[in-house]
Amino acid sequence: MKLLQIIDSLEAGGAERMAVNIANTLAKEGHDSHLCVTRKEGLLQKAIDSEVAYLFLNKKGKIGWRAVFKLRSYIKQHQIEVVHAHSTSAYIAVLALVFLKNQPKLIWHDHYGKADQLDQRPYKIWKLISVFFDQIISVNKRLKTWAEKELKCKKVLYLENFAVQAPMLPLQSPLDGTAGKRIVCLANLREQKDHLNLLQAFEKLPTEFHEWTLHLCGQDFKDAYSKDLQHQIQKRALASRVFLLGSRPDVTAVLNACDIGVLSSKSEGLPVALLEYALCPLPVVVTDVGACKEVVADCGLVVPPENAKLLAAALEQLISNHELRDRYATQFQEQVQQHYGSDRYVEQLVKIYKEA
Repeated sequence: MKLLQIIDSLEAGGAERMAVNIANTLAKEGHDSHLCVTRKEGLLQKAIDSEVAYLFLNKKGKIGWRAVFKLRSYIKQHQIEVVHAHSTSAYIAVLALVFLKNQPKLIWHDHYGKADQLDQRPYKIWKLISVFFDQIISVNKRLKTWAEKELKCKKVLYLENFAVQAPMLPLQSPLDGTAGKRIVCLANLREQKDHLNLLQAFEKLPTEFHEWTLHLCGQDFKDAYSKDLQHQIQKRALASRVFLLGSRPDVTAVLNACDIGVLSSKSEGLPVALLEYALCPLPVVVTDVGACKEVVADCGLVVPPENAKLLAAALEQLISNHELRDRYATQFQEQVQQHYGSDRYVEQLVKIYKEA
């Protein structure tokens, strides 16, 4: 099949990684796989397989008509059968397809990261353009329920994200702290990821665990949230134990150099970072948001969101018990490989494409 993934950027976020992973995996399965980036290139461009055809639109402005027509011409030229639009790239996909005579199928993939705050999600524009969707894919059950209730597409299904280990690049710079005593949080610096709650929890750890360090790996948007986070690190005298790594191409090497994976989010979809923790493998502590509890099952520790005391207790439980860490890491890896593998995912996805 001739298949086109569309995503707005190649910054190292969860939706972006999924778009690249899907394009790469489809190419390996023998499909004519294409990837279109609408607005901004980034770190993930290096992860695109050479067998994937690549298009960058360099969209400017709110609508970007030049980019719309460029995308439309590309779809016609390559006789694309299915357009798979991720997140807000659905806007330009609809504009590009609406006047085509032989329209390919249009799939919208909803990766919305604030699935626990859907009452605050604007829905009118989505309701308007959803009439053009042949299928909606939701990354967790709450998003599926929201789409069925609010939108005008009859076909909505829940399809879990799948796990693919990022390319194994050498560690670009050594991590601070002591080997065997590192905690990592793989999450862009966004308010919903609630790094501030994680800082509070980390600060609560007993003195005997102060050799442990916390490594925050993710894009820094240099905004008010980022400034507040850095201020809190200084205010709490944690600068010698908490390190901001930024967005890194050597993510797998960073995870392999750490010993516990944590996500402290107050809202999520289905975080790809959690699946990447499993593949390393790392024992995990996560908050009960989005599909996190479903993914972890009984193979890690799950705590309520926005509760630093319980998050600290869970971290302490893993830090103080090496045997428990090893057991959870092994169990979690097996859990993710069994239920969130690429073979199973692609089989389901191709079926969706054919039946949409």
